[in-house]
Amino acid sequence: MRASERAAILADARIAGVDEAGRGPLAGPVVVAAVILDPQRPIDGIDDSKALSAMQRDALAPLIRDCAMAWSVIVVEVEEIESRNILGATLAGMSRALAALAPAPTLALIDGNRLPRELPCPARTIVGGDASEAAIGAASILAKTTRDALMIELDAQHPGYGFARHKGYPTPEHLAALERLGPCPIHRRGFAPVRRLLGQAALF
Repeated sequence: MRASERAAILADARIAGVDEAGRGPLAGPVVVAAVILDPQRPIDGIDDSKALSAMQRDALAPLIRDCAMAWSVIVVEVEEIESRNILGATLAGMSRALAALAPAPTLALIDGNRLPRELPCPARTIVGGDASEAAIGAASILAKTTRDALMIELDAQHPGYGFARHKGYPTPEHLAALERLGPCPIHRRGFAPVRRLLGQAALF
């Protein structure tokens, strides 16, 4: 395809970026976001959420919601992570996030190397896409800020684990709290450190 033809197609396309936050933690949901940016309303500073400070992410998130052509955020709870496994739950969340966009996307760019089976439009994966594609970077920001806010709320419901600080990731603080308190209802029983503690408890 000639460069001019590709440019014409992209000019008419509604390209959705898709990314997730929370595949690696031991606790809490995984959050998936999809964003179609509006080329008429560019947003400065969008990048991979991991490359931005919390203050930068919090400033960009409302701008993305206000300026994007469409956006959606899907929260996949621990129960579904347990029943599907984390990859299956994440891919299901991606399908839902894309299906929730209005207007519907004509193309989806998904961070990573796995495509969900059921999609409402053609799609392709991009490894490291959150740093190279603005729409994926915007999705990563919405997913990350939403999940961080949820983990702060869950910290109040399940005190002692430090969820507001580590957001459920397997930090030394979190692992020590797990050893001391045992798993709580939002811990992912299928993840090895949690499964190991449950196995030990069953011995007594």
